[in-house]
Amino acid sequence: MGTRRDFIKKTTAGTAAMTMGSVVFPKMGYRNILGSNETINCAVIGVRSRAKAHIIAINAFANAKILYNCDVDDLIIEEHNTWCQNNIGYVPKVEKDFRKILEDKDVDAVFIATPEHWHAPMSIMAMEAGKHVYVEKPCSHNAHENTLLVEAQKKYNKKVQMGNQQRSASTSQMAIKEIREGIIGDVYKGEAFYSNNRGSIGKGNSIEVPKTLDWDLWQGPAPRVNYKDNIHPYNWHWFRNWGTGEIHNNGTHEIDICRWALGVDLPETVTSFGGKYTYDDDWEFVDNQEVTYAFEGDKFITWTGHSRGIMKPSRPGRGVTIYGSKGSIELSRNFYKLYDLGGNPIKFEFEQSQSATTNTQGIGGLDVYHVGNFFDAIREDKAMNAPIADASISTMLCHLGNMAQDAGETLKIDTATGKVLNNAKAMENWGREYANGWEPKI
Repeated sequence: MGTRRDFIKKTTAGTAAMTMGSVVFPKMGYRNILGSNETINCAVIGVRSRAKAHIIAINAFANAKILYNCDVDDLIIEEHNTWCQNNIGYVPKVEKDFRKILEDKDVDAVFIATPEHWHAPMSIMAMEAGKHVYVEKPCSHNAHENTLLVEAQKKYNKKVQMGNQQRSASTSQMAIKEIREGIIGDVYKGEAFYSNNRGSIGKGNSIEVPKTLDWDLWQGPAPRVNYKDNIHPYNWHWFRNWGTGEIHNNGTHEIDICRWALGVDLPETVTSFGGKYTYDDDWEFVDNQEVTYAFEGDKFITWTGHSRGIMKPSRPGRGVTIYGSKGSIELSRNFYKLYDLGGNPIKFEFEQSQSATTNTQGIGGLDVYHVGNFFDAIREDKAMNAPIADASISTMLCHLGNMAQDAGETLKIDTATGKVLNNAKAMENWGREYANGWEPKI
């Protein structure tokens, strides 16, 4: 057997590529992949950060065009317009109110990269307006919205893909196929982790809403609160009114891959330990958490989230390990590594194009593959890699992790619905209150 260095040298060589920072994008042939003359007209809603990855991916296809950039903050739009001119060579039309975009019959698909409290309501409204939807993870702010979103997709029969782009990684797809074929024997455990060192968000001061921001529309479905200086544009993630904590913000990706690898859906039990251990600030979720999901057949998934406090000894910022009776597999957005029971390397496979892992944009080649898969589904009715009926299950696991943490005890789960069987108080978090007139309906 060769040395570890020999395996590392087996990185799949990328062909021609273009780069942005340290991330490499595929270039060869992607702008002609779909083979159709019909242009898919897109609108991107919420354009500060993750939307940059969406736009680069859309622009990789000759027969797709961005008609609209949409955001409720004029400063973000101004920056984004300049970015678009520099990176895709044109500036799409600008609209602050997404509802006007939904009225435009020329728009075929919307890409949603807004704060999380908007994901499900906006997706449902878009489907009702006849649009296909690419929605960032998590697809919902609460468990009830998961149910509504899946029902809406069935009712309106539109394509809805969640942005868990690792489902489109060729190395991950290879690993799952080989797991199904028994390469590591009987799989029993998926171990997911995320590690970062986020700073304090402080204690916000109530200030006048910036004139450039439509705060009322930003809040949308959420109950109204006064504006503070530590909410927008990013720290809403850590407030329950709009965000869902780190288990959704990042855990969704790796928990999803574990579930895929183990071939499981909803768990029988969920247990969570953790707390807020670092700064005295407005952060409303735990900042370090360990969740265990137990499934039928003695399979289980763990998620270890370190929002504030890098995991040591040194590990990559995020990843997955799948354990089987004959070996283990490490998976990330960028590689597949196979080991025997002794931890000896058997095979390393790497993505042709690398994707960012721990910054707020996550730009990389997987976005191109995932968006291309979405376009193939629209044009040719091909199977999506992350259809909402399946993606919502991974999102549900994250909701159950938060609910178990709040409950302070192991939750027993109805594996048909995801509802909690043994804790009525936990079920109080199944849904949420909405601002008057903004309740999602189908």
